[in-house]
Amino acid sequence: MKIDLRSDTLTVPSNKMLNKMMSAKVGDDVWEEDPTVKTLENIISNMFKVEAALFCPSGTMANQIAIRSHTQIGDQLICDISSHIYNYEGGGIASNSGVSVKLLNGNRGRISVEQVKSSINPDDPHFPKTKLVCLENTCNKGGGSCYEIETINKISNFCRLNNLNIHLDGARLFNAIVAKNQNPVDYGKAFDSISICLSKGLGAPVGSLLLGTKKFIHNAKRVRKSLGGGMRQIGYLAAAGIFAIENNIKRLSQDHDKAKIIYDTLKNSKYVEEVMPCETNIIIFKIFKNKIDYVLQKFDQNEILYSKFGEDMLRFVTHLNFDDKQLNKLLRLLKSLA
Repeated sequence: MKIDLRSDTLTVPSNKMLNKMMSAKVGDDVWEEDPTVKTLENIISNMFKVEAALFCPSGTMANQIAIRSHTQIGDQLICDISSHIYNYEGGGIASNSGVSVKLLNGNRGRISVEQVKSSINPDDPHFPKTKLVCLENTCNKGGGSCYEIETINKISNFCRLNNLNIHLDGARLFNAIVAKNQNPVDYGKAFDSISICLSKGLGAPVGSLLLGTKKFIHNAKRVRKSLGGGMRQIGYLAAAGIFAIENNIKRLSQDHDKAKIIYDTLKNSKYVEEVMPCETNIIIFKIFKNKIDYVLQKFDQNEILYSKFGEDMLRFVTHLNFDDKQLNKLLRLLKSLA
């Protein structure tokens, strides 16, 4: 029995989701005539109480559209050094928008308003203009760490007072909302734009949503087109997103519970040097150097798939296709290695 914990992007649609997809009404979305896409965009914009939303092929594209829409060539954005937009989006900040980056060392991916304040460039022609602050919630490289809404509001208020745009990479935002029992409306108020992935914990096969004002989304459609993101009869994919939102948000707590059980087991294992705190569905842990080859060999022999986060760091990500039977098998193996 293979256990794939490399990412929550590896889920496959359930039969119920597939039935929803195949019964979808479709039209040409480039002409804004796909009714299912419109329904999806209305559902998410109403949930966050924002004016509009845009269906995008991927989270990377949604983030890159936002960055390009908020900035001009030569500007600078601020983000944490571990941010997905900086590390894992193919250098898109530079190639798509011509923007430089000021990197901050936050707390497991989370930056503070004090750090933002001290990172604003002076109004001097020697420096790029600081125009955009980007947060990530949950923080992937921080082990699925979550922002407190109070911290977000402090950063948001500072940005508004200083004419800075603020964008949220919310690829796993619903994990944070469920874990912290937060209200999506608070996020809609705090950010100028938000990207939300449908194909991670929510289990859709593809797609992300970009949220913002009507004016922002109007411009974002032009950027999406220029990046090759305009799609035609995509109501079939939007239907999967609707099903995911309607059925797979609350159940994220099950993934979190499984992750915490794995975290507790690893924390008490003699071959594990360190485990990042576990708040959601991501577990990042470090194996002692003299044990790493042995542990990885056992993982391979038992078909346990993981992601490497450096020489000795590994990542597990729980998801809706990771069931109790697989969890029990994994726990037996982890305990046997101790």
